[in-house]
Amino acid sequence: MSIRDAVRRFIDDEVIPAEPALNAAQGGPPLRALTDSAKRQGLWALGHPEELGGGGLSFRDFVLVNEHIGRSRWGQLALGTVSMQDSIMLHRFGTPEQQQRWLAPLVAGDIMPSVGLTEPDVAGSDPTLIRATARADGDQWVIDAHKWFTTGASRAAFTTIFARTEPDGTDPHKTLSAIVVPAGTPGYEIVRVIPTMGTTHGDHCEIRLSGVRVPADHLLGERGGGFHVAQVRLGPGRIFHAMRWLGQAQRAFELMLQRARTRYAHGSLLGEKGEIQRYIAESAADIQAARLLVLDAADAYDADGRARDQIAIAKFWVARVLHDVIDRAIQVHGALGVTADTPLEEMYREARYARIYDGPDEVHRMTVARRLLADPRRAPWLRTDD
Repeated sequence: MSIRDAVRRFIDDEVIPAEPALNAAQGGPPLRALTDSAKRQGLWALGHPEELGGGGLSFRDFVLVNEHIGRSRWGQLALGTVSMQDSIMLHRFGTPEQQQRWLAPLVAGDIMPSVGLTEPDVAGSDPTLIRATARADGDQWVIDAHKWFTTGASRAAFTTIFARTEPDGTDPHKTLSAIVVPAGTPGYEIVRVIPTMGTTHGDHCEIRLSGVRVPADHLLGERGGGFHVAQVRLGPGRIFHAMRWLGQAQRAFELMLQRARTRYAHGSLLGEKGEIQRYIAESAADIQAARLLVLDAADAYDADGRARDQIAIAKFWVARVLHDVIDRAIQVHGALGVTADTPLEEMYREARYARIYDGPDEVHRMTVARRLLADPRRAPWLRTDD
């Protein structure tokens, strides 16, 4: 059995049946039972480097695995892939000491990370507006920051804070630095876990750092290189997100088919009605087209390590497909679709995040359009691998 097939079976046979218990306990013992099972089956942390205790899958193979992981919102936690973006960041930019302290425990699932990028008082889609500051004071950094949507901060072992360290810099993309702040550092306050639409287990936190001091060696990457660190973290993450969204869309599609084949109304099964057949056909086309976009972005990323246009296009397109397919599935289910008796209503609320996080769709569309206007040869279909 292939790794992808094994992951699909694990999600469908073990994770999805456990969802009611996982939701009730917000993880807890049911989640620990799943992580233990994943480790026994060799399915843990599949995309992390093998030398760190992960599965060592290639980037494209890991993208394909995410399609199945995404079938359940608990998939990432159950399979140890939720820390992938932060692991990439630490593996790429961390010092040996930082990697020993943070990276190995991340891969093992012993600790969780969080990242402080977004701020409540400025547009999160424009990192050049970040107001958080960090100043060097001897062998320490002194950080003042107000962040929110710092996902997982209430249970994380550390937060990577992006703060302005070069206030006089002429290049706005070289004024930020990334600094690792351990949980419990004096002056680090979890203001609240923000109530949000949906029942996501992400713990989106508002945090405040007031005169927080950390050693100078907690700088991640180069001083003034925070923007680059963030982009390296976010780029592949957008591909991972998009492939997981396709897993959600596929699950919604399967539920729509099941309902259409069994529900009888107005003289025939729903699946025999032209409008419902249109929902099914358009959903199948949307999912397949979006899937090919994501795989193309993954191939482009493998080729040049950037794939900015392909990733941006896939991000905003798949977010829309995710919403539309779930929306159609709810419509086919009628009143049942808006109850908690199926996973669709929760999936619908969670899907709304997709058009905002990791950059709102409007920004991705704008950047793609600007680059194409500046150079039409950037069109993805003109890309060559030479």
